[in-house]
This record gives sequence, C-alpha cells and structure tokens, in this order.
Amino acid sequence: MEKSNVPDFETATGTIDYGFTNDYVFRKILQENNDVLKALICSILHMKPDGVEVTVTNPISLGETFSAKDFILDVRVVLNDGRLIDLEMQMTNEYNWPDRSISYASRNFDQLKRGEYYIDAKPVHSIGFLNFTLFEDNPEFNALYQLLNVKTKRLYSEKFSIHVIDLSRIDLATEEDRHYGIDRWAKLFKTKTWEDLRMITKNNETMQKAADSLYQLNSDAVARQCAQSRADATYWETIKNNVSA
Repeated sequence: MEKSNVPDFETATGTIDYGFTNDYVFRKILQENNDVLKALICSILHMKPDGVEVTVTNPISLGETFSAKDFILDVRVVLNDGRLIDLEMQMTNEYNWPDRSISYASRNFDQLKRGEYYIDAKPVHSIGFLNFTLFEDNPEFNALYQLLNVKTKRLYSEKFSIHVIDLSRIDLATEEDRHYGIDRWAKLFKTKTWEDLRMITKNNETMQKAADSLYQLNSDAVARQCAQSRADATYWETIKNNVSA
C-alpha cells in the first residue's frame, strides 16, 4: 500500500488534508466502523447503545477510484429494531435541503411489501449534517422536524422525523445536545488539525477509532485520490451555486 507523508496519529501535527466533512471520508469511516456508526446514531436519537445493532443497507466499494457523479451520497442504515436511518454530510448549500431530505425519508418510509399492514411500517429518521444554516431567520444547531397539526401542535406520527445538525452553529448547542454528546460529534467532524483531533477524542474510545481511521485514510494513496475527487466535485458545486444564487 502506498503511503503519503503523514506522521503517526499520536504525533501528527498540522492540517488534516481530508477531514470528516469530505463526504467520501464521512461515508468510508461510517461504513467501515460499525461502532462509530452506532455511537453516532445513538447520540443523535438519544438512545442507549446497549443492545443496538446497525447495518448499512447501501454499501459501496470504497477501495477503488470512482466517478464523482456516480458517488452515492447518503448512508442508509437499518437498526435491529427495524428503524431506518439515512445520514448525509452536506457542505454545499444547494438550496434544496428540505425537499432533498423529505425525498430521502419518504423513499425509506415506502418500505411495505404487498399485503403488509401500514401499522407495521418502521420509523424513519433522516439525519443531515450541514455546514450552513438552513433557515437564517431561526438558526439552530440541532433541529428536529416531524409531522404535526399546525393549529394544535399535536404530533401526527412519531414514525417520520428529519434531523438537521448545523455544523456552522455549534455555539448554539443546548444543554441536552451536550448531554448526549452531539456537539462533540460536530466538533469531531469540523476538526481541521491533528492536535485538535487528539483533544476532542481524548478519553473516548469510539471517537479515537474514528480518528485512527481518519489517519489511515489520509495515509492511503487511493483513498486520498477518492477524497480529492469528492473535494473537487464539492468545489465546483459551490461555484455553480454561488453563480446561480
């Protein structure tokens, strides 16, 4: 395996070339580290990890170069209780996230086979990590959207929810967010230096696994090429959106 000139994780210094906000890096680390994926989902959904099992239902080959236009952005997961989760890292504001997240969640909710009962449909949770504020007039770090009655605020169904984590507004994390460690995950994803990464992952074995995987990825020539491909695609998407906005 060809290695780049990246020091050992425990002594590495300086800028991380390809961090967690690169959607290739995000997908690779979650797909290849079941413990990390489980811990992240349990944090967002306020679940105890004991007894929880997670399975990626749309795995892709991550060890080969690929065309940027063919890359599957979202990570679809099923829990052992049947719940369906969709996760995505989105750095560029394409001004379509509400429609996009509803589309992903609806696709997962349309899960029943012919003859099955609607009451047996499993809950669906869409989780988006965004590096921009979705609604500028009401910024939130961690927002939860569900179907409800607009007059009485009565919840229509608990089986359909959309979670939006604004990585650009970690400063707005609530006490509840901090209790479940959601702000710490956000800081992990936003980390730009190896020194900060060691500080954030200190005394957290699962996050240290994620950090070690990040080091291994940054040390692998093929993985770096894939990450760069995604970074280039994101750059040109940003240029296009800024021109059309």
